Amino acid sequence: MNSNSNIKPPTKLGVLGSGSGSNMQAIMDAIDSGDLNAEIVLTLSDNPDAYILERATKAGITAQVIDCGGFRTKFPDEKQALVARQLKDAGVELVCLAGFMRLVKQPLLDIFPQKILNIHPSLLPEYPGLMAWKQAVEDGATESGCTVHYVDAGMDTGPIIRQAKVPVILGDTAQTLHTRIQEQEHTLYPNVIKEIIGC
Repeated sequence: MNSNSNIKPPTKLGVLGSGSGSNMQAIMDAIDSGDLNAEIVLTLSDNPDAYILERATKAGITAQVIDCGGFRTKFPDEKQALVARQLKDAGVELVCLAGFMRLVKQPLLDIFPQKILNIHPSLLPEYPGLMAWKQAVEDGATESGCTVHYVDAGMDTGPIIRQAKVPVILGDTAQTLHTRIQEQEHTLYPNVIKEIIGC
């Protein structure tokens, strides 16, 4: 019997992002190191200037812009249906949101039930939405962190999978706290993906 017959093929990932794509880079690094048995097959962004597209292209990953009718506009159902088809056509098995700044609704959720992950820079359910690290500093919080969760139709309301805590220290600014949270994100997200895909 061929000893390779029991080797699981890499799980195909699709990544959606609106910004620099540092979390996608962390996933790519985990794949390249052999720690994560996965392959990013498609990267999509609603922002044509997002660096995440350049990261993908440099790595030989198909990168495309989602036409949402304008940056920071709503993500209409027909556009979400198109994205769902793009992901399915690429063979995507698990969708990873990496700084994607639009709410995901049906039909994406219908096509990928419990197969869409997001990482958020707070200890949900605290500080959902934008600039969570800034909210934490302004609120005088003593602790922050990041959360990986399944995506539902709400704003960062899906079931929590795992969290990493980051203390808010004296003299922290929104930027210094965000930097430390991102360090935890870059470890947490690949580890959770590894746990979910079972390798």
